[in-house]
Amino acid sequence: MARATGLGKRDPAAAPLISVVIVAYQSGPTLARCLAGLAAQTFADFELLMVDNASSDGAPQAAATADPALRLIEAGANLGFAAGNNLAARGARGRWLVLLNPDAFPHPDWLAQLAAAAERRPDVHCFTSLQLVAEQPELMDGAGDVMTSAGIPFRGGYRRRRPERLPEGEVFSACGAAMMIDAALFQALGGFDERFFCYCEDVDLGYRLRLAGEPTLLVPDAVVEHVGSATLGVRSDFALFHGSRNRIWTFLKNTPPVLFWLTAPLHAAVTLGLLMLHARRGDAGAVVKGIRAAFVEKDLAPILASRRALQASRRASSWDILRAMAIDPVAFFGRRVVIRRSTGPRSAGP
Repeated sequence: MARATGLGKRDPAAAPLISVVIVAYQSGPTLARCLAGLAAQTFADFELLMVDNASSDGAPQAAATADPALRLIEAGANLGFAAGNNLAARGARGRWLVLLNPDAFPHPDWLAQLAAAAERRPDVHCFTSLQLVAEQPELMDGAGDVMTSAGIPFRGGYRRRRPERLPEGEVFSACGAAMMIDAALFQALGGFDERFFCYCEDVDLGYRLRLAGEPTLLVPDAVVEHVGSATLGVRSDFALFHGSRNRIWTFLKNTPPVLFWLTAPLHAAVTLGLLMLHARRGDAGAVVKGIRAAFVEKDLAPILASRRALQASRRASSWDILRAMAIDPVAFFGRRVVIRRSTGPRSAGP
């Protein structure tokens, strides 16, 4: 397979197999390295779309000037991760939609590994990458997203040492920092829920895939090195607020009825435990605001309306969802990797 010597070498008239989408906001410190990783890909059949969420650093514009093949979309405002990706997806031409954070640096065969997995597994329509910590690549940043039976999501293996070999297999959901999804399926599901703005919007999408009977496959040979929260900070008030609010919304919106009533006490208990942990750290204020915001009636009512529609149309049972979870309700604190062995196609249809 020929190496892509530059992003500008692609034929702009041909519809690509893959559309890579980057949503940029004040991403200058990491964006150049991200784009260099894409330019070095051994797989060349892709287009690149970048949404600029009203950055002031000029990095997206500089990138578009350097590479005329890059399609820059000026959002005109900070739409957030969810709406920014949705905006780009509407203009994407690829069969597959690949989402990449501007602080994620793909290995040269990253796209080739994702494309090979899609060809090998025609029954799967969503794939996630193995993420390594950019500053310490011997540590994992995430091996797919895990959902505990308490309804608390986390990145599997976060900050744990990378094992010699991870199996390819099903995980609960894909991390939006480096994932691939069937573009038509993404649109059919309504894309990301823009009410989330950012944080947990990828888990919400993955949960909706699960409810529709669609698995997500971890491709451990598709590797990116990820900084993580390079723009906003892992424990910024912004991140804590949105993470706390959106975790609750994800649980309320997606959890099937039987499982909901069985696990709601666990969800409340772990949420309280996390609040106490933040109180010890001295940053509980934003968490409290996020929890309160989750129950503001004008915002909660549409979430509950979405829940009614989702539960009425779901194809997966509570048991199906529970089997895809980490049963241990406090698995969150150990950051365990949870992979279900997946040996081959079950069907060829979406």
